[in-house]
Amino acid sequence: MQFLRKNKMLIIYAVSLAILFLLLKLFEYKLLIIDHSFEIYAGTIALLFTLLGIWLSRKLFSPKKITTIIEKEKIVEKEVFIAGPQHFVLNQKAFEETDLSARELEVLSLIAKGLSNQEIASSLFVSVNTIKTHVTNLFYKLEVTRRTQAVEKAKKLSIIP
Repeated sequence: MQFLRKNKMLIIYAVSLAILFLLLKLFEYKLLIIDHSFEIYAGTIALLFTLLGIWLSRKLFSPKKITTIIEKEKIVEKEVFIAGPQHFVLNQKAFEETDLSARELEVLSLIAKGLSNQEIASSLFVSVNTIKTHVTNLFYKLEVTRRTQAVEKAKKLSIIP
């Protein structure tokens, strides 16, 4: 307490100087805002749109959680032909309707085993171009565009095992 009484004038001067300093700084900020109001408003708007853009990009492009609810899943059904019994009986009627030659049937069975054109040509002792011609004829006669489709259709028609 004695310290306050002794230094009363010093404390009053210090507090009045601090208040005066705060008033000057407030006035300076007020002038700063008046002089640069457009820049402050533009910067504030830019900052708000930047934050909005960040939030929006996180919402739109964040990884989605995969729901495993059965009702929402799409079920794709496809007929898969499984190797039947060991004894295979050629469907003569379908074979005649497709008008395949014996060599084309042989090429088709090798395609079904997964051999490439080069491997088929080596096993049948013919050129690769001959195999390509047979494959083209197979596609035309079976009305397909791919090797897998040809094998699938031939198995469905019981032309190959």
